[in-house]
Amino acid sequence: MSNVTVIGTQWGDEGKGKIVDWLASRADIVVRFQGGHNAGHTLVVGEQVYKLSLLPSGLVRGKVGVIGNGVVVDPHALMTEIDRVSAQGLVVNPETLWIAESAPLILPVHGALDRAREAARGDHKIGTTGRGIGPAYEDKVARRAIRICDLAEPETLDWKLDELLLHHNTLLAGLGADTFTKEEIKAWLAEIAPRLLSFACPVWDRLDEARRAGRRILFEGAQAVMLDVDHGTYPYVTSSNTIAAVAASGAGVGPSSIGFVLGIAKAYTTRVGEGPFPTELHDDIGRTIGERGHEFGTVTGRSRRCGWFDAVMVRRACRVGGVSGIALTKLDILDGLDEISICTGYELDGEKINFFPSAPGAQARVRPVYETMPGWQETTAGARSWAELPAQAIKYVRRIEELIEAPVTLLSTSPERDDTILMRDPFED
Repeated sequence: MSNVTVIGTQWGDEGKGKIVDWLASRADIVVRFQGGHNAGHTLVVGEQVYKLSLLPSGLVRGKVGVIGNGVVVDPHALMTEIDRVSAQGLVVNPETLWIAESAPLILPVHGALDRAREAARGDHKIGTTGRGIGPAYEDKVARRAIRICDLAEPETLDWKLDELLLHHNTLLAGLGADTFTKEEIKAWLAEIAPRLLSFACPVWDRLDEARRAGRRILFEGAQAVMLDVDHGTYPYVTSSNTIAAVAASGAGVGPSSIGFVLGIAKAYTTRVGEGPFPTELHDDIGRTIGERGHEFGTVTGRSRRCGWFDAVMVRRACRVGGVSGIALTKLDILDGLDEISICTGYELDGEKINFFPSAPGAQARVRPVYETMPGWQETTAGARSWAELPAQAIKYVRRIEELIEAPVTLLSTSPERDDTILMRDPFED
């Protein structure tokens, strides 16, 4: 029996929510290990639609949810989300939700700085959500972050706020933005501190106890490998590491605990915001895919750019992400297309390459090399076995496996939880 770690292998929005929900029904504990409230999952359970940003998806299935130390937490955003899903009938209390006491907080000053810097970038915007995630991670690395445990120590909080505001107010003033007083931040924190502290605990210790007891743990990543701050399309990336290796450090467990690594990929490719996108389609097919797939960000509401499946990019993500198997989602969106293309390589300055380059200029100049396959006119929507799939759809999936050098272990054919074809059970690996 194995634990499972779920990560995205493209630029996020691959449909992780449904897959995590499907797996969570068989897990005991679900752990968020990185990111902030700039990413999200949409879960469809019967007639209910849950939109989650910080809360682990397992709460929807009545499992214990964990927010690890690798997550940056906006306390007001978290409490608003808890109130919203509680109104939908979910039980969220200190018994069902554990939050690492060492998790850093996102403060109003972080969001203000995030937005001011993005505005100052002009034509070189990164495409951040402006929610303060990046500045909060910067404070963590610079050792000036306010952590949840600091809220229980007024003297510690007082001098740490002095240091933090000295830094951030200098930057805000230089950017022509409003600054903050210590009294404003302390009042903002005082309003939320008692409720937030009720969820705080030594997550690392509880997870170790769960591991020793043989409980199944599902580690849930946000964003995706190509948004990883080290391995993604830098600087158009998120502010944390998103690969599976970080599940251990971001939750406070040993590396052997992450288990089977399930990478999520759409049967095509999407991206929200700025940054290179070699296979992006600017034609009617791209618009059709976007409309059929309802390609809008769960958190931002921004429309996603759409394009063909990029096997070069996903192969790289599988290698650096340590992917054991792929869950391929939204195959049904390609139903009815006469032809389907897969990117099998790139051309860069007249030369053929089979890897995604690291330099931003090179990433912007690469041109995809396509392999085109016949599409299928039959429907794959709702299929729950290989026998229900058109022959050409099966060929498409098998070709993807060859190109990315990883097996497809799960196949999703609609947003419905049970419209899933299982080839290999990650928990039994």
